[in-house]
Amino acid sequence: MNISQLYIPNPWFTNRYIDPNHLFTYLNTKYADLLLEIGRSYNDQPIYKLSLGNGPISILAWSQMHGNESNATHAMLDILYTLENHPDLYDEIFSKVTLDFIFMLNPDGAEKWTRLNAEEIDLNRDFHNEASTELKYLKKLALSKKYDYALNLHEQRTIFTTDGIHPATLSFLAPSENLERTVTHNRKKCMAVIAEVAKELELLIPYQIGRYTDEFYPTSTGDNFIKSGIPTILFEGGHFVDDYTRIGTRKYFAIALYYALKYIGELNSEITGWESYFDIPENKETHYDIIYRNVKLNTEHECILDIAVQYREIKEIGKDEISFVPIVMEAGDVKNKKGWKEIDCSGKKYISDSKYPKLDAEVNFKIED
Repeated sequence: MNISQLYIPNPWFTNRYIDPNHLFTYLNTKYADLLLEIGRSYNDQPIYKLSLGNGPISILAWSQMHGNESNATHAMLDILYTLENHPDLYDEIFSKVTLDFIFMLNPDGAEKWTRLNAEEIDLNRDFHNEASTELKYLKKLALSKKYDYALNLHEQRTIFTTDGIHPATLSFLAPSENLERTVTHNRKKCMAVIAEVAKELELLIPYQIGRYTDEFYPTSTGDNFIKSGIPTILFEGGHFVDDYTRIGTRKYFAIALYYALKYIGELNSEITGWESYFDIPENKETHYDIIYRNVKLNTEHECILDIAVQYREIKEIGKDEISFVPIVMEAGDVKNKKGWKEIDCSGKKYISDSKYPKLDAEVNFKIED
């Protein structure tokens, strides 16, 4: 049996939203001997590193650098839960690699479900300034020993596809080290691993594996880590059709993490097959969540247009799961984009207190027959 058949989601974490205190309690209860507090957030919440394995190849990984990107935290919890139920696979992986995993680098942002930290700083754009409290701990750990690889774990929006049809459920990147995007030896190390992971995932979710743009970002963490000599692989968990709580993405993110650890151990810094990385299709920005087609507005002159809507994710006080608020992104000719859901409004009534939909505002209209 392969890992996709053995996969078991961690039953203690069923929502997309992960409450930091719930995570901290779980980690301290289950992994106290493997856990180390490496610092405190701006709001004085703990930041934990879990250390696993005794293999010769050392890996540093971190989740929720952006607080509203929980899939990587889920993936690590899920793959640990799965491997603990299959100790032979656990031993196979962790006899080859040693993994230092930082859970929830940005617990303040995770608590409020925001991209930024409590100081309203994007940790992934703070590499040089070090204005944020939390990024210093990641950099200090990265410099504490010679890591052979780093895994920079993120999520991406529902707007991306691999081909204009299939969602980019998972995308990967071997980050550039310079503006010229030179394919260096360290990038080839990353590409070789990504190529193997993508090959495995294509068997499970064909046409849903993408390649993230390799534009060089001078202030980002991954680009600077690889520039400093640590081969760094970016993961981006994306959309799975009709799955806004990302249960499907969570599963395949966990499987991707497993295969990344497996092939890092097997390749052992070799670059065999790195060229296949460029066979992975690059992400395309093609979709909105909903597009209302052929909407006839209540105007004095005839006005028929499309209205594109994107969900905004928010954490409401008192709720255990995030909420999805529909926001108007475009109104007019939106034929250059598709919607994961498209509603043909031909011959239907546009019901609203305003004549025109307001951009960047919550949907305030209804469509009735």
